[in-house]
Order: sequence, then structure tokens, then C-alpha cells
Amino acid sequence: MSLYQTIYASSSSSMFGKDELMQMLAKSRESNAKKGITGILLYKDGNFMQVIEGEEVEVNKLLEKISADPRHKRILRLHSRRIKKREFTDWSMAFRDLDDLDLHKYPGYSDFLNMPLDSPAFEEDSSLVHKLIANFVRINR
Repeated sequence: MSLYQTIYASSSSSMFGKDELMQMLAKSRESNAKKGITGILLYKDGNFMQVIEGEEVEVNKLLEKISADPRHKRILRLHSRRIKKREFTDWSMAFRDLDDLDLHKYPGYSDFLNMPLDSPAFEEDSSLVHKLIANFVRINR
């Protein structure tokens, strides 16, 4: 099986409340588990950043579905690549609402984690996407 990973950012068409985020996440986890999709979803200030990994066809189908979802706007595919192994093996879809975190209290805090998820900097330099995700995973292990 050839594994593929895509990272995208989008803005929500309206702000999500906690209940709405949790409902969306529960449906996503169930659907993703059936399709062999793993990844992580970050939410902050009405913006999403998500890593999706799995078989290339399934990853692309999911991104098409997300692109057609009226809850999302300004979807930017930041980075796509073939991978040898999953980075989020045990997570059908990890989630963190970065609005709820007092990030400065975490060891290794970097103000970089407060960059808006729809920042043009991510589109201009895809290595920043990996840095954001790596910092998030390191802090939350």
C-alpha cells in the first residue's frame, strides 16, 4: 500500500462552538477509521489546519469532500507527499482546539504556535507547516 499525506488550511464560514466541533470530530473519526485515514486537526480562531494520511485515492477523496463542505472556505493545500510510514498511526483523527490552550504554560512554548492557521507564511514556505505540526506533537506527547 502506498501512503500519502496532505496538509491543508481553511477558514470556517462561521465560528464553531465546542459542541459543533465535537460532533464534526466524532463523525470524522468514524468515517476516517473505515477508510484507513489518520491525521490531526487543529482549530484556532475560526481556522483549521489538518494533516490527512492514508491511501492517496482516499486522501484526495476526503479533501474533495472537505472542499465541497460549506462550513469551509479558502481551502489551501499546503503540502502533499508520499510517505513511507504514518506520522499519526494511532490517531483516527487527533484534535486540538488551540483557542482553549494556555500555550505559554507548555514546556518548549514558541510564539510560532500562535501564528494564524491561515497565515500566508504557511503557503509561502511549506516547511513551516511541518514545524507547526512537529511542535504541536512534541508538546502534546
